[in-house]
Amino acid sequence: MSEKSKFLKKKAFVDRDYCVACGACTKVCPLGAIEIHSGIFAKVNLDKCVGCRKCEFECPASIIEMKVMEGENGKYDKKEEVS
Repeated sequence: MSEKSKFLKKKAFVDRDYCVACGACTKVCPLGAIEIHSGIFAKVNLDKCVGCRKCEFECPASIIEMKVMEGENGKYDKKEEVS
């Protein structure tokens, strides 16, 4: 490739509208990539998340999903996010 290498990687995203901030995901994240934000919802630090899916499986509300990260260095392009 003549351009910088591109790759796909999945990272965790929390549906803030349904998160009850129970903290289950924060307890299982091996890298501490998830924190409870303002006591209201879980927030994922995308720079730390490695896509291990432990939080997705642990969430009692099933509101964490893995989304594909595309582009240079695997950064998520927010323009492509569907609301």
